[in-house]
Amino acid sequence: MEFLEKFRDIIMTKQIFGTAMVILITFLLIKAFNNGIEKIMIKGKTAFEVKRRKTIVKLFQSIFKYVFLIIAGLIILDFYGVDTKSLIASLGVAGVVLGLALQDTVKDLISGTMLIMENYLAVGDTVTYNNFTGDVIELGLRTTKIKGFNGEVMIVANRNIDTIINASQKKSNLYIDIPTAYEEKTEKVEKVLEEVIKQAIEDKVILSDSCYLGVNGFDSSAVNYLINVHCNQDDRYKVKREILKRVKTAYEKNKIKIPYEQIEVHHGKDF
Repeated sequence: MEFLEKFRDIIMTKQIFGTAMVILITFLLIKAFNNGIEKIMIKGKTAFEVKRRKTIVKLFQSIFKYVFLIIAGLIILDFYGVDTKSLIASLGVAGVVLGLALQDTVKDLISGTMLIMENYLAVGDTVTYNNFTGDVIELGLRTTKIKGFNGEVMIVANRNIDTIINASQKKSNLYIDIPTAYEEKTEKVEKVLEEVIKQAIEDKVILSDSCYLGVNGFDSSAVNYLINVHCNQDDRYKVKREILKRVKTAYEKNKIKIPYEQIEVHHGKDF
């Protein structure tokens, strides 16, 4: 019994019991904060918004986890007689010095947070920055990476992104010329192209305001018929390939010729 009483007295000391309670409460606070920040910033949002906000949520969760751990550590050190007031003062001075040394990093973090929170950018967006056009392949809190169409990658510090054109936040408007042989009847060609557009709209390949516009020009071997296609900006290349494929298939089915370059060679009269 005496042993159990001594063991109980040891366990119930401030150093042991207090430390255990601080660790438990800290764990519960971190878990509650993580769940709360996710509900506030993610719950009820669209998939598009969730994709943008996840990085910020992780940042807040990480920052506040370390804040809670530091506070818990200071409380535990106080249990063991450490002068935490002097330690806090030292940490404050160190924080000021570190903040001055990392001004640019702080600016990057703030800019990165605003880019994500305000829905300016997301991974996969097509953007133009300083005459460089490409797709956003990584959106971090310090830097943004843009991959050009030739494979080159531009890395931009977020604090330097003051003006950027995001083409993915609007619909793409494509004008596609369809070269057709001169001998084909205009009425027949127009009917086929209108049917291609109609079917593509029904199949949800393109948007409903797409249309056939008319004859757009005369080349040396072809009449150019113009169609106007509306689609999501990110899908414009895929949609253009699909529409050209459908036009070719429809031309083959209706026996409409697509011209190609030909060279006629005339032999002079032999004397």
